Amino acid sequence: MKNEMPDLQQSADTRNIPIDKVGVKDIHYPIVVMDRSQEKQHTVARINMYVDLPHHFKGTHMSRFVEILNQYRGEIDRNMGEILEQMKRRLEASSAHIEMEFPYFIEKEAPVSKAKGLMEYSCRLHGQLDENDQTDFVLGVSVPVTSLCPCSREISSRGAHNQRSEVRVDIRMESFIWIEDLIMWIEQCGSSPVYSLLKREDEKAVTELAYDNPMFVEDIVRAVTEKLSKIDEISWFRVECENFESIHNHSAYAMLER
Repeated sequence: MKNEMPDLQQSADTRNIPIDKVGVKDIHYPIVVMDRSQEKQHTVARINMYVDLPHHFKGTHMSRFVEILNQYRGEIDRNMGEILEQMKRRLEASSAHIEMEFPYFIEKEAPVSKAKGLMEYSCRLHGQLDENDQTDFVLGVSVPVTSLCPCSREISSRGAHNQRSEVRVDIRMESFIWIEDLIMWIEQCGSSPVYSLLKREDEKAVTELAYDNPMFVEDIVRAVTEKLSKIDEISWFRVECENFESIHNHSAYAMLER
């Protein structure tokens, strides 16, 4: 009975219009990520999976995306290349794409009290396999930092306005880079890092650190660029910074790609 069911997705389409990406979005799925201090970290990713659709097919088989994902349960991040190959083969496609976004937690010490707390960072893994079987993988992180306005400090007799900023960095790697290292490099480029737990002595320290290290949004992307340009393992990167302004009803933004 199962074999007698019509397969409408495989039926012909006569409009002669190929589609660049078809697939499934926003699958919430448990994954395991390499953790430098704990070896492995269990987290939950939001996953998108796409293939191209040839002009002669009416549709793709959406269930096969999830079937392929289930085959690599617990080892998705280490087998993205194989997953992409399976997507191309089983869905009779020329190209395949997978996107994962997940929270990653790092235990972080406050600067003076050494109080420990878990800090959450948003991370991304994007993979692509093209029609020539060439793979492309991009790792991304979003890192909060503090930025203190140089202009405000210069013109004010008391204090200066500061704000929380988000630095978003995407990289292509020649060889493996730890997520922890990438986050550390970015945190060094703001006026001050951000922490999940601070005592009074820590708050005093980070406030004074930011005041002594004022940065415009432009300064931050340039500082990150200088830092990443010296890392031999990185072949390409894009850095964005958004300052969620504390005295304006808008954000300040800068982007740079190398």
